[in-house]
Amino acid sequence: MEKDLIIDVNSTEISIALLENHRLAELNKEQNDGKQFSVGDVYLGKVKKVMPALNAAFVDIGDDKDAFIHYLDLGLNFGAFNAFVKHMNPNRDLRTFYSNIEIGPILEKEGKIADVLEPGQPIIVQIVKEPISTKGSRLTAEISIAGRNIVLLPFADKVNVSQKISSKEEKRRLERLVYSILPKNYGVIIRTAAEGKRAAVLDAELKMLIRKWEEGCAKLMHCKPPQMLFTENSRTTTILRDLLNDSFSNIHVNDENVYHEVVDYISTIAPEQEKIVKLYKGDVPIFDHFDVTKQIKGSFGKVVPIKQGAYIVIEHTEALHVVDVNSGIRAKNGVDQEENSYIVNEHAADEIARQMRLRDMGGIIIVDFIDMETNENKVKLFKHMQSLLANDRAKHNVLPLTKFGLMQITRQRVRPATEIKVNEKCPMCNGTGEISSSILVDEALERQLAYYVKEKFIKSFILEVNPVLDGYLNRGLFSSVKRKWCSKYGCKIKTKVNTEFTLLQAVWYNSDGERIDD
Repeated sequence: MEKDLIIDVNSTEISIALLENHRLAELNKEQNDGKQFSVGDVYLGKVKKVMPALNAAFVDIGDDKDAFIHYLDLGLNFGAFNAFVKHMNPNRDLRTFYSNIEIGPILEKEGKIADVLEPGQPIIVQIVKEPISTKGSRLTAEISIAGRNIVLLPFADKVNVSQKISSKEEKRRLERLVYSILPKNYGVIIRTAAEGKRAAVLDAELKMLIRKWEEGCAKLMHCKPPQMLFTENSRTTTILRDLLNDSFSNIHVNDENVYHEVVDYISTIAPEQEKIVKLYKGDVPIFDHFDVTKQIKGSFGKVVPIKQGAYIVIEHTEALHVVDVNSGIRAKNGVDQEENSYIVNEHAADEIARQMRLRDMGGIIIVDFIDMETNENKVKLFKHMQSLLANDRAKHNVLPLTKFGLMQITRQRVRPATEIKVNEKCPMCNGTGEISSSILVDEALERQLAYYVKEKFIKSFILEVNPVLDGYLNRGLFSSVKRKWCSKYGCKIKTKVNTEFTLLQAVWYNSDGERIDD
């Protein structure tokens, strides 16, 4: 399968689209506001409230909502983490102090959180679920730091190998290799990607992960909770870490800084694939050039069309996601009702599996398929859905169809589902119900242009407009509105198309791409 990663960088966010055979499969957005709380980030938090009835506690990590941690999420070796935080001070040598801490005894499985935590106590925690709706982040005190080939486990003493590595000889080789280079009080999970890797590669990655942990721990000497110790990789590099394999054909980036970040990261985890990273310098927005914008518009609505007139309706509620399958106007000659129902359901299952990844739908998902009479078709559809989700990175469980034709799916939820508004405001009234005369739009733009040229002494412009308005301004080779303006005011104007703009929307920029405001 051919995979392309398209990375669109702007001032407020980074949008990352994964295309499989040129079809949108995943969409991630990473905000640039510095206020996000991402899965994998590690904090020194402060216990705010202990809830014995829930056997859990609320922890302040600097968010508006206190995060939640259950007793079972403290981990077997919580005692070692607790001793590390309690006795750490600037006068100690970090490595020596860390390696001398006793890991045991393990935390009792049936214990009570009130015996372990108390209000005001500092605690090292890691985010496993981002804030969703009215709930704060979900935390764990069992810290893990993921790399491409291995996952580092501080205060652990075991090496576990991925079950997906089938060769027993390879498992033993990797286990012996990692044990030979592993420092005291560290454990490791060997990931599937490590299969066949040389000792030098694993050793370099292990040292990098340990360095990341030690740099975070060094902050403990001087900081007070709540304080971030270290962050998970950016969403861009996290996706590369988990997805990058030989089937990736291209990674296109429209920002030079992010381009170098991606190249540097790939040179660390897969040097042979550096050449697939390409800097996009086209005039057309990168998502428009690779047909991503159009696919987003067609994929994120409430109603999603599938083949031959059939469609699915997706509703999101607080408790679950509901998907309704409809045959619409689909009718195929020579096919009975039962077969027609199965064909529609099969196509719907294909789209639903894609939508779950695309929207990152988590929790409970209920699918109302078209009723089928035979158990054979029901079992066939159930197995088809299982096969579609086999490569989904999120943990999931699919249950067979009920007698009412409902399929229940649970899927790991670590962040809110992606929702993108695809309905546009009325292009004429911009949502107000009233419009100005569209025939005067060129006069309004010309007044702005005259002001910028005469009052602000700007001579070179970029005008960002809707494609329809762009066609109007450039109509006629020698007699276009744009050419007349350039001649009249002695300036240069370059138009830039933005498919997100409403019909009469326009924004002026100078030649450096800086927005000009009145």
